Amino acid sequence: MSDAPELERHAWDMVEDAEREVETVSTEAVRDVMDEEGVVLVDIRDVRELWIEGTIPGAHHAPRGMLEFWADPETEYYRDYFRPDRRYVIFCNEAGRSALAARRMAEMGFADVAHMAGGFTAWQEAGYPVEAVEQRDYKRE
Repeated sequence: MSDAPELERHAWDMVEDAEREVETVSTEAVRDVMDEEGVVLVDIRDVRELWIEGTIPGAHHAPRGMLEFWADPETEYYRDYFRPDRRYVIFCNEAGRSALAARRMAEMGFADVAHMAGGFTAWQEAGYPVEAVEQRDYKRE
């Protein structure tokens, strides 16, 4: 018997709900549009995941815990690659966090947001390009 508390909702149930509301795109579809103007890839994994595994070339990093603040121009944390007129493809390691993040961005008013099926793990398994991320002090750029 587990000492874990009972929850009304579980994380993966919330992911399933989000996936019903947001577009899911394949790794192949992401590879095909990754260099198109107006398409912004956003890696929401923890920075340590990027340092260990790398990321998709050209992707912007916005850690999941800061996404809403970096996407909101009314906060001091705003990053200028977040603009409601662009297409966003969000990814994480296995597509759980990215589904939740894509739904949150849609709730904020970003009209064209999707998340990548299978996440960065599926990207790597497909043999698609990976860009190393240098470990450094993480300060506002």
